[in-house]
Amino acid sequence: MWEQIRSNQRRSVLLVGVMLLLLAALGAAIGGAVLPPDGVFLGVAVAAGLWIIMTLVAYFQGDNILLAASGAREIKKEDHPQLFNVVEEMTIASRLPKMPRVFIINDQAMNAFATGRKPENSAVAITSGLLARLNRDQLQGVIAHEIGHIKNQDIRYMTIVGVMLGTIVILSEFFLRGMFRASMTRRYGGGRRGGGGPQAQAVLLVLAIVFAILAPILGQLIYFACSRRREYLADASGAVFTRYPEGLASALELLANDTHKMTQVSRATAPMFIVNPLDKGRRAAVGLMSTHPPIEERVRILRSMAGGAAFTNYQEAWKKVAGSRAGSLPPSALSEAAPVAVRAPGAEAAPTPQDARRRLRETGDILRKASQFLFLACACGMRVKIPPEFKRDHIGCPRCGRNLQVPVAHLAAIAAVSGAAGRENVPVAQAKTTPQAPLEIVRKDRQWMSFKCACGAVQQLAPSFEGDATRCTACGRTIRVRG
Repeated sequence: MWEQIRSNQRRSVLLVGVMLLLLAALGAAIGGAVLPPDGVFLGVAVAAGLWIIMTLVAYFQGDNILLAASGAREIKKEDHPQLFNVVEEMTIASRLPKMPRVFIINDQAMNAFATGRKPENSAVAITSGLLARLNRDQLQGVIAHEIGHIKNQDIRYMTIVGVMLGTIVILSEFFLRGMFRASMTRRYGGGRRGGGGPQAQAVLLVLAIVFAILAPILGQLIYFACSRRREYLADASGAVFTRYPEGLASALELLANDTHKMTQVSRATAPMFIVNPLDKGRRAAVGLMSTHPPIEERVRILRSMAGGAAFTNYQEAWKKVAGSRAGSLPPSALSEAAPVAVRAPGAEAAPTPQDARRRLRETGDILRKASQFLFLACACGMRVKIPPEFKRDHIGCPRCGRNLQVPVAHLAAIAAVSGAAGRENVPVAQAKTTPQAPLEIVRKDRQWMSFKCACGAVQQLAPSFEGDATRCTACGRTIRVRG
């Protein structure tokens, strides 16, 4: 795959240069309209400075920006062991040097994306809707597709272009909204001198508005020019890593038929997902404004890999389905001619609607737990979820109205975070710790138990917990459980 990796590196450099020209032209147009006659040079200077800042930000922090913009939260292995197991399997199959970080997006829409600067600091994010509705084979296929993007180093290119396109969009919208809100007569009338008079200023203003509208569109076309071939290559990688093309094919079908709309997505982040979340309802759309190949075509190619699960099989299936429109996979991938047999499907069946709803609730609880929510079990069977900012010592059950006591460990942690004084001696679950030994707690019954780690984070044990140790979700400290 070295050809694809080098191609992405060249495109990254070219992209940075093209985005500089776009930003400079946009800055010159806005500066010339707002501050004639010398505003052109000032606008170019400001755009160049912004380009330098955004290039550095996109390279070093672009993945964190895109993850935050998507509302993704990082989870640990104990939060969702099956998901981590699948990511570990695909990491080994793809021979990545390091396992990607795992994130979950609390959204019922089904989607996933990968990001990062390089394979050593990559990340995979999937939605809770996808976790709830896919079986293990399908989840493997989606994760393998995203691991393929990491392996081929598509992620750095797409991360940089996403952040830079977002900058152009924000700058254009800021200028246009300022123009509509301002008084055109008062700010750009004949009261100013220089720059050729009111007529020249009016022309510059019109040009600035036109370019502010066109710049994001041009940037978007550059984004789309990343080529849809990277999606075909990631599909091929997913089929090779899993040795089961049907897993990804059936997952893509489910994603295509999903009617849920993502709540946190923008034009800058949408093309990074395995299925463009802004293209819902336009599944057949293909052309300059399409970031992904048609899902129906991707599915047919994967299901035409009857002879095996190698890159050569995918290339043959691609030519069979797409005909003259088919591209070519990198020669280094096709040179790996060793036959790979398609494995048998797993035993896990597709989740029923009831299973999907249960999984959604469980995933929501995982994210709440990562956000330091407290869970209280009422005698009526209701589980009350208390946010970390809740400060009262009791709460009413919404089902039966029974008064539930909030554990003092939770209140002590809140007091510590808020800086409240005089709460250091609040009693918590019996615990002892030394610098050399892990925290140790005594468990008296099999109900939900809340206690505070030595780091101050509130932890919980579920009634079903049977182990003799757990780990703090905040600091990773080992916590022994007795009783």
